[in-house]
Amino acid sequence: MKNVLIINGHKYYEGISEGKLNGAFVQKAKEFFTTNGFEVKLTEIDKGYDVQEELEKFAWADFILFQYPTNWMGVPWIAKKYIDEIFSGGAGTITYTNDGRSRHDLSKKYGSGGLMNDKKYMLSITYNCPSCEFDNKDGFFEGLSVDQANFAVHKTFQFCGAKQLQTYSVHDVFKGDLDLDSELKKFEATLQRNFL
Repeated sequence: MKNVLIINGHKYYEGISEGKLNGAFVQKAKEFFTTNGFEVKLTEIDKGYDVQEELEKFAWADFILFQYPTNWMGVPWIAKKYIDEIFSGGAGTITYTNDGRSRHDLSKKYGSGGLMNDKKYMLSITYNCPSCEFDNKDGFFEGLSVDQANFAVHKTFQFCGAKQLQTYSVHDVFKGDLDLDSELKKFEATLQRNFL
């Protein structure tokens, strides 16, 4: 049986961003994983967490699904705090040994000291930005893909040795005409490609 940790990185803001959309994707993921025989643990960062318990979850997990909204071009501040506390808290035991370099072996490169080499991760991101702004040299992100725009999150997991799965993103979430059922079907199709 495979173990998956779902992390909900949403930060609640009354009347602006109350977490229903990210919650719908988390719920769909839980249903998908449970139906397909995975053991599931869930962390909802905004509800609080214990660093040691989270590190135990990271050690337990074969897969990590990180669900979050993009706030001001990055993860919500509370999700960044979680990353800082958990990834740093696992130094030497769960997340990484060191930065990988060695005075005695110059072939060892920066970023090769991770301890999560047996784990895979997936990002699932909600955006107000329309999808046409990505992979478009004239767009706001100047030709960057969604993955390139989330470079820091990817590099955090990769620094610790985890392997990337296909990213899912949903766009124009404040526009008012989001077809949630259709997006959840696309999300489930991405889960099937990544995990089955």
